[in-house]
Order: sequence, then structure tokens, then C-alpha cells
Amino acid sequence: MHVLILGGTTEARALAGLLHGTVRVTSSLAGRVASPRLPAGEVRIGGFGGVDGLVAWVREHGVDAVIDATHPFAERISFNAARAAATAHVPLLALRRPGWVPTAGDDWHSAASLEEAAGALDGLGDRVFLTTGRLGLATFAACPQWFLVRSVDAPDAPMPARTEVLLDRGPFTLDGERELLARHRIDVLVTKDSGGAATAPKLTAAREAGIPVVVVRRPPVPEGVPVAATPEEAAAWALALPA
Repeated sequence: MHVLILGGTTEARALAGLLHGTVRVTSSLAGRVASPRLPAGEVRIGGFGGVDGLVAWVREHGVDAVIDATHPFAERISFNAARAAATAHVPLLALRRPGWVPTAGDDWHSAASLEEAAGALDGLGDRVFLTTGRLGLATFAACPQWFLVRSVDAPDAPMPARTEVLLDRGPFTLDGERELLARHRIDVLVTKDSGGAATAPKLTAAREAGIPVVVVRRPPVPEGVPVAATPEEAAAWALALPA
């Protein structure tokens, strides 16, 4: 059996590790990170060229099942995967980490998009910790606030005029996030609802410090695709498929 895993997430790497040695595994990474952490098994880097390209790759390489373990905000590839799997007549599973849920003491402000998040900053704070990734910085370019931008790779212009870039990769610790918020005198946090534990400590640190958090909601997902919440569930699904 040949399983194609889409995504370079923590869950995707864990899933590849669970399946490697039992079935043939190929992990497909988008190539947006310069030095990605490579999973076990075979790896390909780069896009497929849309739905038709993915269908062709699946057929050419004898893929028996596809698991979409991409980032919760990788909307396009999830829809492409659903269409491609249906066209190629191979089973598809989505591995989606559960979203974050506010708890007592949180001051969360929901936003439907990065544009809405940028518009919500007025009145919330002047020193922003922006953790939405390097690709959407242009959305905040006209904002007057000071920004601390954390990303794995250096971002490109345009970006806010008053910006400090922090290159770092999770997982992050609660003590580290507490120190960061205090050192940079952060008074508002902006994040996407990525879910998972690797970057969740910033939410706890913000709650403890009484800092408001603007949370960008997840985009829609394809309907009718079965979902697993953990790599273990996804691995069990793949191993239960007919050989």
C-alpha cells in the first residue's frame, strides 16, 4: 500500500513515523519553509499544479490513499485534495487538529480574516505580537502599531513600518512566552486558530497577563471528507484499508 500524506505539520510528521516501515509513505511538503523538518519515509517538495496535477501524480505513483494533514489554514490544497481523490477514486482522510477554545479569563476577539484582524487592533493595543505567519504581513502594512513578528523564515516586504522580526520555530514553552510578552511590553496578540499544543502557550501567557487576543477563525473545509483528530487515528484508518 502507498499512502500520500499532504502537509509538513507536526501531525503529518508523526503520522509518517507511525506508518513508515509498515506501508509505503510519501510526504508532500509545500516548500514554503527553507529548511523543513523532514518526516520518515519518502518526501517530495513543491506543488502538484492544481487538481489535475495531483490526480496525475496519484495515478503515476500508485497511491492507494491520501491523507490531508496540511495546516488548518491551507484551504486551497484541502479542496484540491478532495476533488483529486474523488477523480482518482482513492480514499481520502483529513487529519485536522482540534481548534483552540477560550477558557475563563481569556479576552478573545474573533476575526474572519487577516483584514478583519488588522481592523480590530485600534483600541486594543499599541504593541502587537503577530503570529499569523510571514505571508500575510502586507495586510498589516498600513497599521500604525508596533509589531513583533515571529516566523520560521524571514518575511518579505511590505510589512508594517514599525516591525521587529523574531525568527523562531515552535514548540514554545509557557515560561518563554511569558518572558517574551513582558520583554517586548506586548499589549495585544494576533494569531490564527491553528490549534495544537506547539504554539498554544502564548494563549496561556496572554490570559495570565490580561492581554487581549485577536483570533482569526479557520477557513471552510470540504464537506463529506472523514476526519481524524490525531495521527494515531489517521494511522489506524490507513492500516484498516483493504490491501
